[in-house]
Amino acid sequence: MSSYDVVVIGGGIVGAACAAELAGRGRRVALVERGRVASGTSAHCEGNLLVSDKGPGAELELSKLANAAWSKLSGSFREELGDDFPDIEFEAKGGLVVATTDGGASALLDFAATQRTADVAAEPVTISEARRLEPWLTDRMTAAVWYPGDSQVQPTIATEALVALAHLRGASILEHHEVTGALRDGGRLVGVRTTAGDVHGRDVVVAAGPWSGEVSALLGAPLPVRPRRGVVLVTAKMPQRVFHKVYDADYVGAVGSGDVALMTSSVVESTPGGTVLIGSSREQVGFDDAFRANVLSELARKAISIFPFLTETAIIRSYSGFRPYMPDHLPLIGADPRLPGLWHATGHEGAGIGLSLPTATLIGDLMDGAPTQIDATQFAPSRPTLAAELEAVA
Repeated sequence: MSSYDVVVIGGGIVGAACAAELAGRGRRVALVERGRVASGTSAHCEGNLLVSDKGPGAELELSKLANAAWSKLSGSFREELGDDFPDIEFEAKGGLVVATTDGGASALLDFAATQRTADVAAEPVTISEARRLEPWLTDRMTAAVWYPGDSQVQPTIATEALVALAHLRGASILEHHEVTGALRDGGRLVGVRTTAGDVHGRDVVVAAGPWSGEVSALLGAPLPVRPRRGVVLVTAKMPQRVFHKVYDADYVGAVGSGDVALMTSSVVESTPGGTVLIGSSREQVGFDDAFRANVLSELARKAISIFPFLTETAIIRSYSGFRPYMPDHLPLIGADPRLPGLWHATGHEGAGIGLSLPTATLIGDLMDGAPTQIDATQFAPSRPTLAAELEAVA
């Protein structure tokens, strides 16, 4: 019988970050993954570390902590893992948000003004200044805002690095352990049943991304986490023509929308390997991963509206993934008042890569009973904005 201080469910980047953080604080940790680590959502996304898409509020506060945490990790992870570990490709490249209509320009500039009240560097730039940053931009641009705080990381390698850090710090990595139910002692959760045997732990953290709704239901405390599908296009390699993270002003509205129908906006960026990634789409179709040509054509059309040179560029592949959507658009971080011993670190939707590190720090501080860097009640399962949703899934 395996027994630990903490069982973390989910081998994506949020679970890996929690396992590394808690093991680093001296806890005996098991990271439980139903397949292979870094094989789900964290391997099917772009690796965005953004402040530019969030208005003032709790998630923006967490994002500001995230940028500092990733910058620190990028300079220190090899101190533990050694120089032979692959680079996580952290790039503090900055982001440029552009509008191509008068209405879009007004909305973009107004949104940037609200962000500046929250101490975000959101700098309106002239069309000529924008073109100096991105010479290949469309002539139809009507406004642009520069965000020096936007960054990028290679999400799969970053996840693998956090798993390796967790293991080096003493965590057990239990792959091919699918959770099938709860272990209880009286009214307290004391571990999980899995397809490979029981795993006991004083505390259990659900960090299963878009599958967190299913996992939490198996444990007896359902969550309103739903999958939201996103698709990314990948171009052939080319000489670099995109130098920052560039997206159209529609992206912010798509991030904050609860619409279940297909929504697309243009997000374009280069990779160190010479390809260009083109997103983004959002649709609630359950876990249906069927190929949809209309989604790809919409992504291509909107990307061309920002960078016309892409008309002549070959697309070599596409990939899709599922993001953990929460109805109130806030991550779920903290102890579940319905079931002692149960914790949550999920619901980040498309921001999970960036927010993984401060989420893990919050979980660690809360478990330690220590002061948190920001107000953790904003993300608590007991927050008022979730009351009706929790009642609906109970």
